[in-house]
Amino acid sequence: MSGKSFERDSSGSRIGNETELIQTYLAPLAEGMAGAFGLTDDAAFLRPTSGSDLVFSSDPIIAGVHFFHDDRPADIAWKALACNASDMAAKGAAPVAYLLTLALPEAPERDWIAAFADGLRAAQSEFGCKLIGGDTDVTPGPLSIGITIIGSVAAGAFIPRGGAKAGDHVFVSGTIGDAALGLALRRDPSQFSTLTDDDRALLLDRYLRPKPRLALAGPVRSHARSALDVSDGLIKDLRRLAGASLGIAVKFDDIPLSPPARAALAANPNVRDSILAGGDDYELLIAVAPENIGKFVTSAGESGIPVYDIGVLESKITTVVVDPSGVPIALRRPGYDHFSR
Repeated sequence: MSGKSFERDSSGSRIGNETELIQTYLAPLAEGMAGAFGLTDDAAFLRPTSGSDLVFSSDPIIAGVHFFHDDRPADIAWKALACNASDMAAKGAAPVAYLLTLALPEAPERDWIAAFADGLRAAQSEFGCKLIGGDTDVTPGPLSIGITIIGSVAAGAFIPRGGAKAGDHVFVSGTIGDAALGLALRRDPSQFSTLTDDDRALLLDRYLRPKPRLALAGPVRSHARSALDVSDGLIKDLRRLAGASLGIAVKFDDIPLSPPARAALAANPNVRDSILAGGDDYELLIAVAPENIGKFVTSAGESGIPVYDIGVLESKITTVVVDPSGVPIALRRPGYDHFSR
């Protein structure tokens, strides 16, 4: 990271240059990381522990696409790191460090960047990693935040997305659809008027502050055949887990829903599409061989995160969700896609 000047701000409320941004607000997030050099170098190093492999993942979030321009900066920062940490959980890995690319449309207000840094500090403390480097810049486009996260897993223990076999049981963690309903509320607070304030707050929180299931990394690493996180909608990510040669028929009634999601569905059955395909759940889909189910369920139970068996992978069938009559549910779209509207 190196310093460059922003346009001069006569009010004095905005940072004056990139050096101030980095050294005042971001460098404290790298304290204790020897390879970060206090964010004064153009690169960083990370030494893996003996007997471990490094795991990498990268997900950007962009204003107007993944979050709202007027979302609280601490929430934006949390989400940026959380969606990357979720990938670590699905691989059975523990987050260690991350690189941050922060592209700002203008010099940020000091209060804004301070709150953003506080959000990152809270997230990295929760997820067990620290900032190690990155870059900051000015962009003619919207605020863009790119994170590359680096994790660690025992050598040879990385859990791939592919690799599931016919007969494997598919488990999902937590509850599905809350974030999509929270997004709907964020767009139009008048929706779901029958929900209590607490229900609405839960749905909004699931959208604004995803909870990566890092406590499941151990059970996944020890007992899963394959896994991925649910970021683009349950149906789409089930198809990714199944791959080209497998499929699964999931009963809608077997999909775990939170009480607020059930209440929203009861009030408006049309939200079923959002629940199944809305995305941003950041729960885990986990394929487990039949002989490992008992050990996986026991281990997952010890993590404190509920997991649910939603079906069995089969050869030569299509991945669908079926209604109580066994009829496949037709969706307007199968999941989120950045290049399809």
